[in-house]
Amino acid sequence: MDDIELAVIGGTGVYALATLDDIQTHDVQTRYGAPSGPVRVGRLQGRRVAFLARHGEGHSIPPHKINYRANLAALAELGAGRVLALNTVGGITGPFGPRVLACPDQLIDYTWGRISTLCEDAGSDVLHVDFGQPYTPSFRARVLAAARARGVAVHDGGCYGATQGPRLETAAEIARMRRDGCDLVGMTGMPEAGLARELGLDYACLAIVANWAAGCGDDAEITMDEVLGNVAAASAGLPDLVAALALG
Repeated sequence: MDDIELAVIGGTGVYALATLDDIQTHDVQTRYGAPSGPVRVGRLQGRRVAFLARHGEGHSIPPHKINYRANLAALAELGAGRVLALNTVGGITGPFGPRVLACPDQLIDYTWGRISTLCEDAGSDVLHVDFGQPYTPSFRARVLAAARARGVAVHDGGCYGATQGPRLETAAEIARMRRDGCDLVGMTGMPEAGLARELGLDYACLAIVANWAAGCGDDAEITMDEVLGNVAAASAGLPDLVAALALG
């Protein structure tokens, strides 16, 4: 299957693309094992789009247990060359409050112990990919253009800090991340972005800000009801944006 215009990986609160028609389900097995769940491939305004729920469709896989290699390999094997990652995040700096959509252009990896490269297995090629721009610049530009075309407000830029999870961060950890230059904090940005680069996939992130990170808002306890409510509100324009991106 080589006519998939776009693949979308959904994060917390985004477990399906309801706008897909004529859906086919693919249970893919890769050399790295099974992905997080079935890949749903359907039509969106006449274009073929693939969707995979990063945490599983029932949100059963924590961030540090996701088989990131299998997820991306499955999409590549089905013919996807462009991957739009939807990541639910916390906001650290001023422009990135709850219900904001952002398309970051940088990231810092604070994760540990995850398989982070295709070079892990004996006999694998040793890859030294250029990762100075962790998100594909040309694809980021297309994401932003699609947002403008459909009137979806998306903040251009920002630095995503990827933490280990599944717990949320302490206020001191977030203060350190702010000093490091992070604007957003999430748990799934890496190794996904690096693996996409090793696989030669165009990759960009749309970060859905669900809450203020610890110490950045009113210090009220962060609840899943709050997170999911903000994700739903911020995601309202995503179907139009994804459709424009698939067509573009």
